[in-house]
Amino acid sequence: MTARRSSPGKRSAAGAAARKVASTPRRASGMRKPGIATIAELMTHAYAMEAEAAERYAEFAEAMEAHNNPEVAELFRKLARIEHMHGEQVLQAMGWASPPPHRGDFRWLGTEAPESGERGELHYLMHPYHALRIAHQNEQRAFDFFGRVARSAGNAAVRKAAAEIEEEEREHVHLIEEWLKRTPKPPSDWAFDPDPPTGVT
Repeated sequence: MTARRSSPGKRSAAGAAARKVASTPRRASGMRKPGIATIAELMTHAYAMEAEAAERYAEFAEAMEAHNNPEVAELFRKLARIEHMHGEQVLQAMGWASPPPHRGDFRWLGTEAPESGERGELHYLMHPYHALRIAHQNEQRAFDFFGRVARSAGNAAVRKAAAEIEEEEREHVHLIEEWLKRTPKPPSDWAFDPDPPTGVT
């Protein structure tokens, strides 16, 4: 019942359908909420995670374009396309014609979906290596999230499905690690700008 989500490639635009799920405010979860109880609920979380990630990466790409950093902007757009594709695969796997309804109370381990990068990690002079480090952290958090569900869900079918997605996320972590190995590390003074934009320190 889980979606096989493939590795990096393809285009995205986290549009209205994705935002239906992804933009609803989420509260911190931890163990204070009841666990994920059904396959549909698990896959609603999986879809929301991918939609939120696609939207955030597209936002990051726009920020990099605004700072005339086209190389990193394009990498973030590529990451957005990948996450959008993963979300579509969840819909297809579940036979859903549109994003699933939800109550806005996702059981994330924090305040946002695990694959949503932190806005504070952006820097207008960042290199592709930095963008991939953000992606790696996001995939690791997704792996941790589904692993937790796989260990704690009361429903055996949910545990099994979560374990399958956990394994897919493990593959994504490894793929990003391989990508990082092929990407040049930035010089130690990468953030130095003798004439930074107004308002940027």
